[in-house]
Amino acid sequence: MELLQAFHYLLTPTPMMWLMIGVASGIFVGAIPGLGGGMLMALTVPLTFSMDSTHAVLLLMGMHVGSVSGGLISATLLKMPGTPSAMMTTFDGYPMAQKGNPGLALSLGIGASALGGLISAIFLIILAPPLATLALKFGPWEYFSMVLMALVLISSISQGTMLKGLLSAMLGITAALPGLNASDGQLRLTFGHESMTDGFNLLPVLLGIFVMSQLIKDTVEINKKATSISLKNSRLFPKLSTWKKHTVNLFRSSIVGTWIGILPGIGASISSMVSYGMAKAFSKTPEKFGTGHEEGIVASEAANNANAGGALIPLITMGIPGAPVDAILLGAMIMHRIQPGPLLFQTNGDLVWALMGGYLVANILMFLIMLFSTRLVAKIINVNRAYLVPVIFVFCVIGAYALSNRVFDVWLVLAFGVVGFFLDKAKFPLGPFVIGYVLTAFLEENLRSGLQSSDGSFLPLLTRPLSLVFVLIAVFFLILPSYTDWRRKTKAAQT
Repeated sequence: MELLQAFHYLLTPTPMMWLMIGVASGIFVGAIPGLGGGMLMALTVPLTFSMDSTHAVLLLMGMHVGSVSGGLISATLLKMPGTPSAMMTTFDGYPMAQKGNPGLALSLGIGASALGGLISAIFLIILAPPLATLALKFGPWEYFSMVLMALVLISSISQGTMLKGLLSAMLGITAALPGLNASDGQLRLTFGHESMTDGFNLLPVLLGIFVMSQLIKDTVEINKKATSISLKNSRLFPKLSTWKKHTVNLFRSSIVGTWIGILPGIGASISSMVSYGMAKAFSKTPEKFGTGHEEGIVASEAANNANAGGALIPLITMGIPGAPVDAILLGAMIMHRIQPGPLLFQTNGDLVWALMGGYLVANILMFLIMLFSTRLVAKIINVNRAYLVPVIFVFCVIGAYALSNRVFDVWLVLAFGVVGFFLDKAKFPLGPFVIGYVLTAFLEENLRSGLQSSDGSFLPLLTRPLSLVFVLIAVFFLILPSYTDWRRKTKAAQT
């Protein structure tokens, strides 16, 4: 009943307009290498302050769906993925386009993206309510151990070594500590500066890490170009007969993408890698992968779009962002005084069902917009980034200043931009930093509540069954990389 009411609401002009704007702008930005959905969403958050909260969430979610799909355009035509999640698409999309079939490569990617998103939307609608009910039984120790598990998972599967992932998460946690301590009302780590009383506001940090760091990187690599492939006379509407032979691959990749998306912090890039590897393992012609093979494109694109729906499940039910981009959506919801978590179905039930139904509608809109706008977007991706960088920089500064009318926030954007640039340069993943920063208050609040309820004892962390499960999973993923390295070295020594 609630879902039907949500669809009735979503099909009215205003929510549909915001969804369409979100999806279309996401496709446009996602197709331009170096930009991406995270940058677009971070820039848009300050523009949503005066909007209705549901409209704001639908707009940002539409941007996320559109950007994940838009990345396949430049991945196929330029061999430059517009978003990191489209990296695996370059392996077969670009070779297929070079062989004279850019239309087939894009139609496979567009269709797989839409179907992967729709399958994950079904899982989202089915799984979110019971998981939220289960999460209502969580106490402070369960939430604390779950966040620890999420941070370890993020760090263990991120770019670079696990140590770098953990250090990045610790830096994010450290950045969230200055300011007023909500637990005891005392100031900490302000170093006598009045501007630090409120700590580092979320928006300047997001703008710095996601946007300014990328602008610095684009400025350094401003002359980097790639050869484009023409779409003239190419068919972009996928044939039904083409999809029949990819049915198993499509459903397998969508399910893998959804379930990996549910694991906090792993992201669409890992989903597409795992699905691509599984498709190759189950394929009758694995030797064709990487040469312009249809199965590779379907596996990659179905998984990375399905991941977006899966990542919404922990966000809605437990307030844990399933991916770095979802941290921006979480931040926007908090700024609109919406607290994701198990009580969200009770406190903002209409918004939750609108969000889940909106995700399904956004994928349908993405499919239609991609079919009819890909030729236009394919021309725009050749725009020189030298024209884009100053425009985005101005919007970034305005967005930071408009938050509290403080020049301090502008300096924060620049400072965190430099931090993000050097972290990326040193192969430190930015995802753990952002998620660590966003979840610190939640982590600290539950740790303090747990210690108060147990008279300062950490034993409930191990004596409560669910908490113990989360701790064991965290320990497993802490040990796994070292064990894998040891096995590899052992095998190398034996050969």
